[in-house]
Amino acid sequence: MFNALSPSHSTAGYDLNRPELYEEVKLSKNAWEREKYDNMADLFSILTTLQHLEKAYIRDAVTAKEYTAACSKLLVQYKAAFKLVEGHDDCVNLETFVRRFKLDCPAALQRIQEDKPITIRDDKGNTSKCIAEIVALFITLMDKVRLGMKAVDELQEDVRDLMATMNRLSIIPNNFEGKEKVESWIETFGKMSASEELTDDQARQFTHDLEASYNAFNRLLHES
Repeated sequence: MFNALSPSHSTAGYDLNRPELYEEVKLSKNAWEREKYDNMADLFSILTTLQHLEKAYIRDAVTAKEYTAACSKLLVQYKAAFKLVEGHDDCVNLETFVRRFKLDCPAALQRIQEDKPITIRDDKGNTSKCIAEIVALFITLMDKVRLGMKAVDELQEDVRDLMATMNRLSIIPNNFEGKEKVESWIETFGKMSASEELTDDQARQFTHDLEASYNAFNRLLHES
């Protein structure tokens, strides 16, 4: 009823005599290249997300407070992501990266150039700068602990800077839970020597408190 297929013939567009066509194509040849492509993918994702956020705000799909918080976070993430790929042939600068991967993100590029959300325009950048610094410090501290950095002299200065910056931002009330948690860790670090390290339990609690404070800060931006 059915005729046998000859191995010399193609089936459904595939050449049965060329097994190499069935092999997986790998973008990278080694761990360094794989890391490079992962970092470029992160940057691509951040630029795309920022472009969509700008369009969502223009279309009134997000509130001004939601937009401000999300945009501030993305701008901080962009700076960190760009540092990881800057200098590669595919990313001599941001414009090169955008052209190389055919990104259509003019709104995102404008936001990066201004380095602040579009909602912050008439305060000489003070509020925007504080929000961006607070977001950056939260992310930096959480990343440090996740990377195993637990010594007092590796964390204390950033914790102090975080507290000082929150105190400068007028929309944060004195009884803000994030302030209380950060203040308690300033006291903890103050009782330790520079070379001492957090225990595993302390590091876990510190990360938990940072995440809770960061989430509370985002809620505050949305509600205030």
